[in-house]
Amino acid sequence: MKANVGGIDRVLRILVGLVLIALAATGTVGWWGWLGVVPLATGLLRFCPLYPLLGISSCPLSSRK
Repeated sequence: MKANVGGIDRVLRILVGLVLIALAATGTVGWWGWLGVVPLATGLLRFCPLYPLLGISSCPLSSRK
């Protein structure tokens, strides 16, 4: 599994995931807030399964292995 999420993309995914989970946990939003687990996981794992299918990567060229 090659890393394909990097830089600002990774930070935004983690932040959005945490905010959605926090809003769901406090009851501010409905059940769909728990979908924040997806961007959180992709940010932490640095891999998005859709990126290879779309042929994109947000990692810098030097870190692609």
